[in-house]
Amino acid sequence: MSAAELAIAEKDLIKNGFLDIDIDPTMNLEEEIEKLKKEKNAIILAHYYQESDIQDIADYIGDSLQLSQMAANTEADVIVFAGVHFMAETAKMLSPNKKVILPDLKAGCSLADSCPPHLFKKFKDKYPDHVVVSYVNCTAELKTLTDICCTSSNARYVIDSIPEDKGIIFAPDKNLGAYLQKVTSRDMILWNGTCMVHEIFSHEKITKLKLRHPDAEFIAHPECEAHLLEIADYIGSTSGLLKYTQTSDSKKFIVATEAGIIHQMELKSPNKEFIPAPPNNTCACNDCPHMKRNTMEKLYLAMKYEMPEIILEDWVIEKGRVCIDRMLEISDKAGLNTNNKVS
Repeated sequence: MSAAELAIAEKDLIKNGFLDIDIDPTMNLEEEIEKLKKEKNAIILAHYYQESDIQDIADYIGDSLQLSQMAANTEADVIVFAGVHFMAETAKMLSPNKKVILPDLKAGCSLADSCPPHLFKKFKDKYPDHVVVSYVNCTAELKTLTDICCTSSNARYVIDSIPEDKGIIFAPDKNLGAYLQKVTSRDMILWNGTCMVHEIFSHEKITKLKLRHPDAEFIAHPECEAHLLEIADYIGSTSGLLKYTQTSDSKKFIVATEAGIIHQMELKSPNKEFIPAPPNNTCACNDCPHMKRNTMEKLYLAMKYEMPEIILEDWVIEKGRVCIDRMLEISDKAGLNTNNKVS
């Protein structure tokens, strides 16, 4: 097979989401990726849960919506989103005129997948007078069925903005929904969805870990189950957890969220110790297998061929964007969006 034929074959595989292609092991991937960024006027977005080498080469690191907002405010022609599928969809919604690339098309999300839009529509139709609030960790199509989107950082403000005489459906995460019910005292109808990463933390192992490290603070993401949130010293979004570890006087933390965030915690607070909360399995820490589908090799190939590309129909972008805009309006009023304006 000639070099040209090999390139065509590679491109066809990548287009269909098959990125496990062998590349020259002597290649300096960091240098090649930097060259491609300049050549294609591209930026790399990396979620906190990505491998550390991808985080280190990214232009922006953060939570999913925050990254999409940042990308929308750049002059980049190409957005390479090292994350999962729904995140890249959101980036496309906020930057419809930019090309959005996902290094591995199979990088899905257990939480987004737990709420199929066609089933949710039937569920929603049972409560025609209710306001639908959906966590941003959902598919583009589910956003078209949503009145107001939210993040774990602004969810409480979103719920508080809804008149008390209005019923609320919250999707797709039942754990985040239950947490919001507790802190807002609002009665909500919850879709029965969960994130596999935050569902399998072991209460028993964490309790033993706290006994071995009595000086450590236990911090948790609100997607965790209620029995874990009850024993947490601090509950917050991924970025919230990161900020808390920087400002807290504690020198040691047990961290109940995806272990990828610990890389940023260690960079921001090198004099502190971070212990990943153990899951209820044989692994030492809790990794998201979907997030970890992205690799430096796949990142390089995706940038080289500018695929797999995220394509959304115009009506999905237009209708799905409405719930995001409503959320941003609420966040603006609460003073939460000062650095992340989206035109």
